[in-house]
Amino acid sequence: MIKPHAKAIVVLIILWAIGGIAQSQTTTIAVSANLKEAFASIIAANNTLKLGELKIIYGSSGNFTTQIMNGAPFNLFVSADEQYPLELYKLGKTVDQGKIYTQGKIVLITNNSSGISLRADREGLVETINKANKIALAKPELAPYGRAAIQYLQAMGVWELAKPKLVFADNVALASMYVKTGAADLGITALSLAQSPALTKDTQYRTINDKLYEPIKQRMVLIKNPTPLAKEVYQYLQSAQAQELFIKYGYSAP
Repeated sequence: MIKPHAKAIVVLIILWAIGGIAQSQTTTIAVSANLKEAFASIIAANNTLKLGELKIIYGSSGNFTTQIMNGAPFNLFVSADEQYPLELYKLGKTVDQGKIYTQGKIVLITNNSSGISLRADREGLVETINKANKIALAKPELAPYGRAAIQYLQAMGVWELAKPKLVFADNVALASMYVKTGAADLGITALSLAQSPALTKDTQYRTINDKLYEPIKQRMVLIKNPTPLAKEVYQYLQSAQAQELFIKYGYSAP
């Protein structure tokens, strides 16, 4: 039989453990791969956020949407487009419709060792595609940047020429790495990734006319029952400070 004072000690231990768990609660954020080189820096610029309690996972917006539908324990979803967050809202998985926090841009990218010269005109693009061994894109069914890439190729009238050389990655960051490593010597990626130190040493890029693809409006949503820290990050990403940093990293204001 447990004595009364022993019971009290047990209760105190349980309460202490619960309090410790609450204090160290991790906030998990699902972040689209186009933000891989920018997001951590943008978050770190806010010195009031408890970064030690943040877990950031990068991947394709399509895969994250499927995971959230199946109960993945994310608190905030920072998507690469509008479609996926709004889909989750309609299914009752989010607090509300969320907010557009930035707008993305795509660029042509090539490996420096490929000998390919990037040009914006159609004749130059045809020449570039003919010289390329493989052309890396993000999977359009998973990644909005992949969809934008295909829209661009179609608008330039080179889709049929490029199609036999396409290799698809699960997300735009991985497509960029295909070019960096030489697995593909041409690709279409996010401007924010192309101008990052991780890529500029081995690659070069040329901007693409943003009238040639649908605007990449990037929306974020809080998943039902978000943590206080998730709410803080959500609000911060809408702030003037964060918006200035998004522009610095190759995005446009929403």
